[in-house]
Order: sequence, then structure tokens, then C-alpha cells
Amino acid sequence: MKNVVVLISGRGSNLRALLATARADDWEGTLGVRIAAVISNRGDAPGLHIAREFGVPTQIVPSNEFTGRDSFDAALARAIDAHRPHLVVLAGFMRVLTRAFVEHFAGRLINIHPSLLPAFPGLATHRQALAAGVRVHGATVHFVSIDVDAGPIIAQGVVSVRADDDEASLAARVLEVEHQLLPRCVALVAGGDVWLERDQVRARGDVAARLVVLEP
Repeated sequence: MKNVVVLISGRGSNLRALLATARADDWEGTLGVRIAAVISNRGDAPGLHIAREFGVPTQIVPSNEFTGRDSFDAALARAIDAHRPHLVVLAGFMRVLTRAFVEHFAGRLINIHPSLLPAFPGLATHRQALAAGVRVHGATVHFVSIDVDAGPIIAQGVVSVRADDDEASLAARVLEVEHQLLPRCVALVAGGDVWLERDQVRARGDVAARLVVLEP
């Protein structure tokens, strides 16, 4: 069983989906991973309570107690390495990571972002999508690179944008797809079906159909 460490900053919605799927073994039979720890940069992150509900060890590395990004990222890397992870998952982790951190975990660090990258990187993605008048929106899981929201794409989930959508309604449907997409990607990467090679995502030939999730 391969160890996964999940990093969070907030509510932990995707963390709950990941933990529930790992416990239920209801995607492709098994995720094949053990969630070894959940680490937050904020002590008040609601997602810490979710981890404890599932009996997963938690740790806080408070970013506000460090004088700079380099020192925080070094402490965070030490906390992660203690669990010998096969994979590190950013599930709503609201920090820009340093080059040293990203390179240390290269090929083992994935993030979920609420847009169809490369469209709408950064924050307020649903507002950006509505303002742009796009017909489809969604979520992306990607390997993390030194450029924010620009790493090689593993998989995407797609939702239609409806005429009566506002930010809240669109966000809710995207979140449903995120909850399907992230466990799927964790299983594929941890299982060796998808990997990073020379900054390109590679996949076994029979997994292509699993790399897109459509809204229910």
C-alpha cells in the first residue's frame, strides 16, 4: 500500500471525497493507497476535522509563523518526508510553492484546480468563466510545476455552463466533478498507470478513457 500525504488549507471537500473513496474501495476496486497524513498550513482549517473523522493523522505547519516562503517550504517538506510518501496531493492548499519544494517532489506532486487549464488559472475561476462567456467549464488535475497552475495535465472534468448559472451554482457542479476526478487521478498515478517523464504526462494505452470525467 503506497503512502499519500494530502495538503490542505481550508474546508477539505476534496479530502473527504478522497478519504471516502479510499475507505469504500468503490473506484476500480481500490485506490491502492494509504492516506498517511493530512497536513495544513492553517490550524483552523475545517478539513483537519474531516481527517480526524477518518482516523488519519494530522499535522499543522503554520505558515504565519515563518519569515519567508523558503523556510516554510523547507519545514513542510520535512514534515511530508517523515511519512515517506509515494504521492503528495494538494487539495485546496492555498500556497505558492518554491522551486526547491517543487523540484524535491517532482513527479510526486499533484494539484486539483477548478478550471479547464490552461484557461482561468489563479483565483475566482468561476467568475472568470462566466465573464468570458464560455460554454464549458470544469476542473483539472495536474502535476505541479514551478509556474502556478501550469504543470502537465493529468486529467480534466467537464461541466456545461448554463444560461442561468451564477458563481455559486457553477461552482457546485464543478465541485461534484472534482470529487470524482481527484480519487481517479490518485489511483492512476499511485498505480503507475500515469506518470511524468521529461515534463510530459505518460499513460498506459488503456487508461485514456479514464482521463476525462463528464458531469452526471
